[in-house]
Formats: sequence, C-alpha cells, structure tokens
Amino acid sequence: MNRSRQSQDVKGISVIGLGKLGLCMAACFAEKGYKVTGIDIDKNKIDLINEGKNPIQETGLTQLISKCKNNLKATSDYGKTILNSQVTFIVVATPSETDGSFSNEQLEEALRQIGSVLKEKNDYHLVVITSTVMPGTTEHVGKFTLEESSGKKCGEDFGIAYNPEFIALGSVIHDFHNPDFILIGELNKNDGQILEDIYRRICENTPRFARMSPVNAEITKMSLNCYVTMKITYANSLAAVCEKVEGADAEVITNAIGLDSRIGRKYLKPGLGFGGPCFPRDNIAFATFARKVNAYAKLAETVDEVNRDQATRIVEMIEEAVKKEKGKGKIGFLGLSYKPNSPVIEDSQAIDIVDNLINKGCKVVVYDPQALGLAREVFLDKVEYACTVLDCIEKSDIVVITTPWNEFEKINFESIKNKPKTIIDCWRIIKDKSFKIKYLGMGDCSDA
Repeated sequence: MNRSRQSQDVKGISVIGLGKLGLCMAACFAEKGYKVTGIDIDKNKIDLINEGKNPIQETGLTQLISKCKNNLKATSDYGKTILNSQVTFIVVATPSETDGSFSNEQLEEALRQIGSVLKEKNDYHLVVITSTVMPGTTEHVGKFTLEESSGKKCGEDFGIAYNPEFIALGSVIHDFHNPDFILIGELNKNDGQILEDIYRRICENTPRFARMSPVNAEITKMSLNCYVTMKITYANSLAAVCEKVEGADAEVITNAIGLDSRIGRKYLKPGLGFGGPCFPRDNIAFATFARKVNAYAKLAETVDEVNRDQATRIVEMIEEAVKKEKGKGKIGFLGLSYKPNSPVIEDSQAIDIVDNLINKGCKVVVYDPQALGLAREVFLDKVEYACTVLDCIEKSDIVVITTPWNEFEKINFESIKNKPKTIIDCWRIIKDKSFKIKYLGMGDCSDA
C-alpha cells in the first residue's frame, strides 16, 4: 500500500533541537492543539520544559509554554517520540565550516536516529528539515541517510521535505504565527500538503505558499537572505556618500526610494551593518556554493565585504569625535546585541566596534538591556559596565547608540546632569534634537 497517498491526520508532532527556533516552534504547535514532544540533549532544558518553565530568553515564550504545557513535553529519547508522532521537524544547528558552507554533522546524527526508529514503525512518517542547509542536502543527504538507516523507501514508507523558517530573534513567535509566505521543498505533493495543512492551522494570518522541489527551496532560502542583506548594505553605502554631501540625508532618500513597488521600504534604512547568527554566514555560504558549481556570486561576496567595512567607518567617526576631545573622552555604548529584543551578540558590529576601540586604548563604558552577561564573557574587565541607560550616558563624553532598543528612543536628556558632548546615533532613533549636544546621525551631513 502506498501510504504517502493517504490523507494524513496529524495529531502528534516532534521537534528535534530545542534552541531559540525549535522550542518556539514546538510551543506554537502545542498551543494550537498538537501533541508535541521536543528532543534535546540538554537535561536541564528538558527538565525545565517538563515543569512548564522556559529555559530560553525569547519574547513571549515564557507565557506560551505556560499556556500550552499540557500539550508540550521534552525528552532525549527518539524511540517513543518518533513512534508517537506523524511529523518530525529537525531544527538542529548547522554551523559554518572553514570554507563557509554549512556543516551537516548534527543533522546527519538526527537523521540516523530517526531512521533507526522508522525501521520499527509501520505508519508513514514525514521528516522535515528546517535547519538552513546547503543546496542538495535534503535529497542527497537527508533521503539517503534515512533510507540507509531505516532500510525503507522514501515516498512509500516515509517522506522528507525542506521547510525553513524566516524569523528574527526577539520576534520568533510573532513571525512564526504571521509569516509573509511558507516555503516548502517537497519530493511529492502529499508531503507538501501535509505541511500546508499544518501551517493553515498554525498561522494567524493567511500566508502564501511556495511549494517546489527541495533544491529550489534550499536555494530560495539562502538567496532570499542574500537579497535582504543587499538592501541593508545598499542603504549603508548610500549613507556613507550622503555624510560627505552638505544637506544630504540618506534616510529621506531611502524613504523615497522605498515607495517604489519594485523596491519596497523593508530593510532599506541606514544603520549599522547586519549581524547575528544567520545573515552574515548566508552570503558567504551562497558564494561558496556558487564556486562549487563553477559559478560566481560576486554580489554576495561584495555585500559581505562592504558590510564588514561598515564597522570600520563607525570607528573612524568615533575617533574623530574623540580627537576633538583631545583624546580624553570616555565613550559610552548603548546597545551590544546585534538587534533589539535579543541578548545575542553573535557577529554584532557593536561588539566589533567596542573591541576595536579598547584595543586602541580608548576608555569605554557599555550598557545593554539584555546582552551584558554575554558581553562580560567577551570584554572581561576591559570595559566599564553601566547599570542603566542614564548611568552609561552620564559617565560618557561621547555616546554611541549601536542597537535601536525602544528605551533608547525615550531618553529624557533634560534629566541628565552630566550631558555628553557628542551623540552618534547609528539608527537615527533620537527624535528630540532640541538639546544642545552635537548630534551625528548616520547618513546625515548636518548636525543638530
């Protein structure tokens, strides 16, 4: 019997890898009524989840786990988990190799574990790779590994699909519930339909679905991120030019450009370069993939190069401000995470800028609402750590806003006793410029 052609009633879902994305996915599935079991190797994390507690810092996750705790459990046991679910999402890490491509080590281990259980399972089971992978991985690694470890045939005894998510840390739950579109790489229409049915139940909006072959979906995921980072880099390149032109304002210009429907306003805003666990490595991986097929992704390579230059440009701007203080100014940094609403400092340009300055002997004080703990592991005692945003400002002669946290937009400069002499606002978030402080906004030649 060809079980892949049956209408599948999915009641149980398993999620392998309970990190920042995997746990949020598991909780979102559980909230909508699915019986969900997450698999992880971290015993402390497993225990906390089973107690209805949240082991990860992510907006809204604590409340969501408490709400859906009757439908959500965690374990390290693949056996019962796979046998008691119909669909498994693999959300393990695929760290970058030295050449920029993504490692399949954790993915292959998960696939082998699943395959060993499928050997004993009679019902059809759909395995979904959500982790970002190199093109060709789903068919040539995923399908092969499952068939080899289970002794069964893909498309008859089990299915495999590629279904990456387009989410941002700090808003994972909102993004998962409200996607612009759902990308599905399917080997057969039945597997794709199973996933589409799940998402129609999960999503709180009405997303569009892009269903295609796995290799097309793998390239789509990677190239979409490359395109987004190109927009970010374009805005920053424009800002660098506008800063040299009297009266020019890059934000005004990008706002106008974004009105064109061929371009759009999302991600078209001057600021610091992109960072975090996804964007920086996707350009490098795409360029690596292109070279392996004897092609050249020159745009992706250039975007990566220009993005790295952005931190250098900010350092030069800060050094010029320090020079005017005759080298005695203390530099305060507001924001260390790569984006607001997240403690993540991975590939954060704020971290790179601070590191550059302390290596040059500058005195630095830092503040971030969530990232100070991780920052201490990087900077140790090389910087001063402020307790609050106002504490950081009052201790500084020059203030640099490097992460656009909401609380930084609401700073009351009238209440600050020791006002800084210069503010470099990398995100143009300070609305009130009536205070008598030299203000340097990104992409703006004029001062307040």
